[in-house]
Amino acid sequence: MRLTSAAFLSLLVCLSAQEYPPPTSLVTIPTAGGLVRGAFSADMRMQRNGGLTTSLAVGLSDRFMFGLSYGASNLIGDDEPVPYPRPEVILKYRLIDEGVAFPGIAFGIDTQGFGNYNDADSLNRYEIKGYGAYLTASKNWRTPLGNLGIHLGANYNFTENVDEDDDPNLFAGFDFEFNPEFSFLMEYNAALNQNDMTAETLALSKGGYLNAGLRWSLFQNLHLDLHFNNLLFDEEKVSYFNREIKVTYIEYF
Repeated sequence: MRLTSAAFLSLLVCLSAQEYPPPTSLVTIPTAGGLVRGAFSADMRMQRNGGLTTSLAVGLSDRFMFGLSYGASNLIGDDEPVPYPRPEVILKYRLIDEGVAFPGIAFGIDTQGFGNYNDADSLNRYEIKGYGAYLTASKNWRTPLGNLGIHLGANYNFTENVDEDDDPNLFAGFDFEFNPEFSFLMEYNAALNQNDMTAETLALSKGGYLNAGLRWSLFQNLHLDLHFNNLLFDEEKVSYFNREIKVTYIEYF
C-alpha cells in the first residue's frame, strides 16, 4: 500500500512538472530557454505604426535552435508598406543546463531589431537595435503560485554599427507565473550601444528601455502577449509608451 501511494505521489509530481515550456524570450530580451528537438515556433509581433514582424524557428536538437525573421513597417494601415532590408537570423545554443544551484547558460545570435528601419547612410539600423551576439543566463524557482525566472546577459550588435555606437550592452529581466496560464514579464535593456552621437538622436528612451508584459498561455502551444514597451520614453520624441501584441504558436513534429 505504501509503495502504491509513493508511486501515485511520484506520478503527480511528474505531471505537475510537465507544464508550459520555458520562455525563449521575455518581451524582447533572450533567455537561456530554447526549443527542444523536433519543436518549431511561429510568432507574429504587431508593432507601432502598423509594423509587423514574423519569425519561424525550429529545434534541431535539445540544445540548438535556428530560425529566420522578417517584417515591414506600415504593413497595417493605409500608408505604403516599407519592407525591412533583409531577413534576420535567429540562433541559440544552450551551453550549460540549469541545475539546482547553477543557472542555464546559452549563447545566441538574433539580428532582428524593433520598430522602423532607418536606411539613412549614417544609420542603417532599426529604431531599437537587435541584440546581435549575446550570452544569457537563466535561473528558475518554484513558488506557491508558479515559476519565477530571473534572466540576465550581455550582447554585442555587429550588424547595426554604422552609427559608430558599437559598445557592448547589458540586459536583465524576470518572468513570474500567477498561475500556469498567466505570467508577468519585465525587462530592462540598458541600450549602451544607442547613446552616442547620431544613435542618441534616434533613441526613443531616456536611460535604456524598460519593458513589461502579460503573457496568456491559452494552450500549451499557443501564447498571447500584451507588451508595454519603452516605459522610460523621452517625452520630447514620443508622447506615450508603446503597446504591442505578440502571438506565438509552438508545435512538435
